[in-house]
Amino acid sequence: MKIPQDYFQRVYAGWLGKIIGIRLGAPIEGWSYERIRDVFGELDGYPASYKNFAADDDSNGPLFFIRSLEDCEDLETFSAQDVANALLNYAPYEHGFFWWGGYGISTEHTAYLNLRSGIPAPRSGSIEQNGATMAEQIGGQIFIDPWGLVAPGNPALAASLAEKAASVTHGGNGVYGGVFVACCISLAFVERDIPTIIEKALAYIPQDCEYARVVKAVVAFQNQNPDSGWRACFQFLHDNFGYDKYPGNCHIIPNAGVMILSLLYGGGDYTRTINICNMCGWDTDCNVGNVGCIMGVLTGLSGVDYEKYIKPINDFLASSSVIGSLNATDLPFGASYFAKQAYRLAGETPPAPWKEILEGPLDSCHFEYPGSTHAIRARCPGGFCIRNTEEQAHSGSRSLKVTALHSMAGQESFFYRQTYYGPEDFDDSRYDPFFSPLAYPGQTLKMSLLLLPGEGGLEPYAQPYVKLGRTGQLLRGEKIFADPGHWQELSLAIPAGLDDYVQETGFILGATAKGFAQASLTAYLDDLYCQGAPDYQIRFAEDSMAVWHNLHQDVKQFARLKGHTYLADGWLSLSCHDFGEMYTGRHDWTDYALEGILKPLTGQDCFLNLRVQGAMRSYAAGFSGGQLVLEKNLYGYSRLCGADFSWEPNQEYRLRVVAKGNSLEVWVDGEKLLGYTDENAPLLSGSAGLSVRNGSHCLYRELMVKGE
Repeated sequence: MKIPQDYFQRVYAGWLGKIIGIRLGAPIEGWSYERIRDVFGELDGYPASYKNFAADDDSNGPLFFIRSLEDCEDLETFSAQDVANALLNYAPYEHGFFWWGGYGISTEHTAYLNLRSGIPAPRSGSIEQNGATMAEQIGGQIFIDPWGLVAPGNPALAASLAEKAASVTHGGNGVYGGVFVACCISLAFVERDIPTIIEKALAYIPQDCEYARVVKAVVAFQNQNPDSGWRACFQFLHDNFGYDKYPGNCHIIPNAGVMILSLLYGGGDYTRTINICNMCGWDTDCNVGNVGCIMGVLTGLSGVDYEKYIKPINDFLASSSVIGSLNATDLPFGASYFAKQAYRLAGETPPAPWKEILEGPLDSCHFEYPGSTHAIRARCPGGFCIRNTEEQAHSGSRSLKVTALHSMAGQESFFYRQTYYGPEDFDDSRYDPFFSPLAYPGQTLKMSLLLLPGEGGLEPYAQPYVKLGRTGQLLRGEKIFADPGHWQELSLAIPAGLDDYVQETGFILGATAKGFAQASLTAYLDDLYCQGAPDYQIRFAEDSMAVWHNLHQDVKQFARLKGHTYLADGWLSLSCHDFGEMYTGRHDWTDYALEGILKPLTGQDCFLNLRVQGAMRSYAAGFSGGQLVLEKNLYGYSRLCGADFSWEPNQEYRLRVVAKGNSLEVWVDGEKLLGYTDENAPLLSGSAGLSVRNGSHCLYRELMVKGE
């Protein structure tokens, strides 16, 4: 089946609908129907507001498990183990990402440890391995949405992919639920009413399973009691399929009933559907997230209230994977990533301008999704307005129209993309996010602007800028003035060699004038991105910890897989009882040199990592036993080459690793000692990192990254 013509708008609406649902349900997750009713009465909107909504398991899993399609060696042989590899590769070890409730308590934790111990998928999540209670909890469906989004109008493909994905962590009804939800999402691209979607999705799961039974029971109740209302249906569901009927912490069956109830009684209306789902209680963020995705695809963007639900999100999504530069994304990034995989699976070529967008950096700000803002923010003395528009475009058909209200000469208004986040940007530490910057010294900031002429005697200008995070310093580019009807390209080279991180990239709107004129300043923004190789330093003597709370403290700019890490006396300390790894930089760096000053303290294994694509994919160079070694981690470390090297504890060494194409070099104290050409599935891109193994403890004083 061919990709639908309106696919891009609706895949974005589906992903947006998922994130809206998560945010809607998160503040009351685990509440009972009665408590929600007594506290809120009729819920109609977000129960809580946030500076920025922190990471959530319901979005972590979907955004990172789908990367198995890109990471697998062959789509023709794509299997549950490929999804299992993605789980091992992108999830931190027993913190963040999802609920680490313990082996035999948390389904995902149990499956993760099974995989770590060598138990393959799908046995890792099966009833045979873990028992029915563990296998049939809700996680089989809450992470499943992208498998429907990448198979628009093709429920058979969605079912096949979802079965593989869900079986990594679940079994039985846990898998059937994943298949059912993915099929509903796939069908929502081509069907126009909920009963038909439900009926057709049911055909892809066993008709005698408990999941099918609850779906059919809720459908039958609604058909037999058309005027009873959703609360009467919930009472029926509670009495016949409630939490007391099923074992475990969060069983899939009661929550599946809530989803079907809300889809039916919502009457095809996005707002009513998600709010009914939320008011039923139980696992609200999971249920409303799934329902929000189905309804987002079904209704498209026109069915979602912009002011109430879309605007507060501002296209921003925080995550908590081990790849810090993928933990602060915008929703167009996710939608484009899903679209890229959908066209790859279908063997089709995307239409213009989407082909160019999908082939380029997916985190560029192109504004082609209707309503999208790419998380652009503003600081304006007199207020501001930001909206997506078709009025003008530098490329494609859309841009972002920004207005600095009540502006006066001498005032500056800032419109920017935040490229690094910390604890101060959030209200809580939900699912323990951590971040690496999105832009770096050595790169060049690019954007296109159409600056409108001023009013009331003001002569507006625009100026690209970068804000550094540690010092707060503003780096400014050249000013431009209005050139009516013409787009102008702005650029700013971020100075190389800085030991500070980039906090913001954007532009300043200001004006000159005689007197005290006041008016609005307006510009259209398009094609905002950074390009070029990094060239920067991290000096840990000048760095500090990102303190979220007593139990969540991380070194700024780093994502941590595992191990004990802290800053002391100008050094970063990393130690472990088995292994410890932490990563920084961008996931898409290609050729670069990584250099660090390190001091091994205890143990025998201390390294720098480069081309890091996750916990299970990287290169490592450093000291192991009495050798200098170069190793490759491709779902397990293997030695590429080594040489005898008499390193000593408590001595400082300057270690340098260079990656260019598939060739790697290792230098110590200015001398090249190892070289290797990787001819076997080389890792050609990735971020940088530090690692220790086998109980080792190492100190790192500084790191330098420079593109080659």
